[in-house]
Amino acid sequence: MEMHLEVVQVPVADVDASKSFYTEKLGFVLDHDVEYIPGMRVVQLTPPGSAASIVIGTGMTRMTPGSLEGLQLVVSNISAARAELLSRGAEISEIQDMGGVQFAFFGDPDGNRWVVQGATPSEVKDAHLGR
Repeated sequence: MEMHLEVVQVPVADVDASKSFYTEKLGFVLDHDVEYIPGMRVVQLTPPGSAASIVIGTGMTRMTPGSLEGLQLVVSNISAARAELLSRGAEISEIQDMGGVQFAFFGDPDGNRWVVQGATPSEVKDAHLGR
């Protein structure tokens, strides 16, 4: 049996401000923005090149806005990714080397905390080989 984690809810207070942050400052693709029933708005966004998406909205979760921590975006070139995020106006930490793996950190408008991780050499090699 295979299972694929493809969607993660991110709790936010202001859906439109968060939608703007994720699309404009991070470059996420807007998959859809719909109100299925009154009071339940679902906005799905996907990081460029990712098989997994996030969902923000209203009427879906009891999580407190800003309470999510540690979602990781893995990139092949962390220096280039950080430079692009900075050029889009995102605030992101300096790159930190933690035992051979590089990380940088940022938060969304509500304080949900994200990690950008530089791919390790084996991950980059596997990606090029289609694994």
